[in-house]
Amino acid sequence: MFATSHPAVSRLSAAVIAISAWLGLFIELRAVLANGFNLPVALWIIFAYFTIITNFLVALLFSHIAVVGPRADHGWYVAGVALSIALVGIVFALLLQGLRELSGAGIVGDFLLHRLNPLLVPLFWLFLVSKNTLALRAPFQWAVFPLLYFVYAIARGFSEGRYAYPFLDVAALGWARVAVNAIGIAIGYLIAGTVMVWLDRRLGKTVRVH
Repeated sequence: MFATSHPAVSRLSAAVIAISAWLGLFIELRAVLANGFNLPVALWIIFAYFTIITNFLVALLFSHIAVVGPRADHGWYVAGVALSIALVGIVFALLLQGLRELSGAGIVGDFLLHRLNPLLVPLFWLFLVSKNTLALRAPFQWAVFPLLYFVYAIARGFSEGRYAYPFLDVAALGWARVAVNAIGIAIGYLIAGTVMVWLDRRLGKTVRVH
């Protein structure tokens, strides 16, 4: 069960997050299509990015919650997606902010994908998901997603000669530096995940689910 006596609140909040994610994705896709690429190629281009893949997962999960309503088995998924979308926001703020010149709808899309959704999803988990449900192994389970993305990004960058993110650019930085960057992000991810589990246990003792 979710930590609210009003499932309608959870469904409405999930719908807002889903709309934000879908709109941000649509804006990014439209921008690539405007450069003359067809739809399959445009999708291939934007799905090179962890930001896009994670926001796509957000859109799918929260659309599902908005339609079917909150269920007990959603908690683990919401927590994992919250952790990954928070990573999107943190990495953007620390390493990527200002690297692209944006205007018009691009500013809106950037705000939704990199700033708003990384805030809304963790807040949804914090306030609208029941606590004391996460196992200690959860951060390592969630870490499979960014690990798979790392392998995908490196393989794709190696084959195409262009890497999605500058901190993963093996050609420019070398394998050692990229490995250090990846390990640093992975450690931060696992620490944040462990903090989430701690909060889950801590809040679970004080929040009573009706």
